Amino acid sequence: MKVHVEIDMTPEEARRFMGLPDVSRLQDKMVAEMERRMKAAMDTSDPEAMMKAWMPLGGEALGQFQKMMWDAATKATGKKDAPKR
Repeated sequence: MKVHVEIDMTPEEARRFMGLPDVSRLQDKMVAEMERRMKAAMDTSDPEAMMKAWMPLGGEALGQFQKMMWDAATKATGKKDAPKR
């Protein structure tokens, strides 16, 4: 036997029903801080500062992501050695 229950409620009502905290003010503050940092970096016209504001780990994180993807692709194809760059 299957029972299908459909409840029509807003996300706010669902949050309250489940007892989850209201983080909307915190989210608003975080977005405002991100906007402030991005604007400050853009005002300096420094591309490096903008990239640091957008990606705190900079190119290091991108390099790690690329390595992870390359390793996964290498494993999936069954090749043992990555090509020399």
